[in-house]
Amino acid sequence: MAPINVLMVGTGEYTTGFVGGGMSGSDKKVGVVGLTLFDLRRRGKVGKLSMVGTSGTKFPAIREHLRKNISDVYNNLDVSFTSFPPDSTARDPDAYLSAIDALSPGDAITIFTPDTTHYPIALYAIRRGIHVLITKPATKLLSHHQHLLAESRVHNVFVFIEHHKRFDPAYSDAKAKAKELGDFNYFYSYMSQPKFQLETFKAWAGRDSDISYYLNSHHVDICESMVPGYRPVKVTANGSRGTAEALGCVRGTEDTISLLVRWEKKGEPEKVATGVYTASWTAPQRAGVHSNQYFHYMAANGEIRIDQAKRGYDVAADAAGQIMWYNPFYMKYAADEEGNFNGQTGYGYISFEKFVDSVIALNEGRVTLDHLDQRGLPTIKNTIGTTAILEAGRRSLDENRTVEIVESEGVWELK
Repeated sequence: MAPINVLMVGTGEYTTGFVGGGMSGSDKKVGVVGLTLFDLRRRGKVGKLSMVGTSGTKFPAIREHLRKNISDVYNNLDVSFTSFPPDSTARDPDAYLSAIDALSPGDAITIFTPDTTHYPIALYAIRRGIHVLITKPATKLLSHHQHLLAESRVHNVFVFIEHHKRFDPAYSDAKAKAKELGDFNYFYSYMSQPKFQLETFKAWAGRDSDISYYLNSHHVDICESMVPGYRPVKVTANGSRGTAEALGCVRGTEDTISLLVRWEKKGEPEKVATGVYTASWTAPQRAGVHSNQYFHYMAANGEIRIDQAKRGYDVAADAAGQIMWYNPFYMKYAADEEGNFNGQTGYGYISFEKFVDSVIALNEGRVTLDHLDQRGLPTIKNTIGTTAILEAGRRSLDENRTVEIVESEGVWELK
């Protein structure tokens, strides 16, 4: 098994845990992407690592942050990486071009950047034979999503959308059980983050993307993966406003967005189901959880309810001044008995390892892109419906109307 070289595109909270000159105040204090890839390198699945952002002057502080909070904590875990642009460069929004050019076909990149940048970065990499992992949403536009799919086939490149909730043990178990409950009837989901996250996202929130793309993408994808026999045909969205604007976001930024989606059974359009997906980034500061997240699925012969915010694990500390519910099932940051990082069972980690393992298998000729699609992974092909719903929701808000989703012979469009 030959390890793959990986370029991390984006240097922010999800990659390094470094935000605004210091450690993030969220549940990702040391990031997810960097830590996971550093550990996969320790385990021999990843080779050379590199990282690219728009500002090279941040890298000395990022390296110190990683040394102090990862290497010194986890048995001197190697946190070295090659960086782009140079440390002396204040700003270079095109630095990703030279960083990708430094890779070879068969290498990979991870994209954790503002939503509007996913498409051009991914396309540049795909056309150079580089495998791609993209944070959700894959793209903002359905047309861009389908173009990336087409290009990935031309260049035999694996494109994986980082929908980590598919690997949450409760959610994946629910998906299996849903198959036994008969026809899909109703799905309701809610996901939120506290208002302070808008400080992290203020540069793009409401300007380049919205809370539905950011958070509804989780449960829309989960629902789509649970009901492969159904397709979305119509979306109506509604948004609440006022709080985000008061916190400094641009005028028109929605606080909370709800999507009402009509689903029809393939081949039996008279069988109809309803999906309601709500997301908010103006939840209370002291809700006790970083993210409330739950759903209710109802089918002809049963129902499923999951609350993944309060998992029977709470901690009360004087320093926090409140009770907190933690989620070690996502990323477990505690070290093992030897002092090494011990979060390999977290579904945040598993998501990246699935991508790395798939890329290695594809490079070695053990699988094809079709094989990977058939495994039910969140591939670029298996997530088209989610992008269709999210863009339809945005259009519904902007144009104050219901938007139809039409699919014919694998080609999707909005009307």
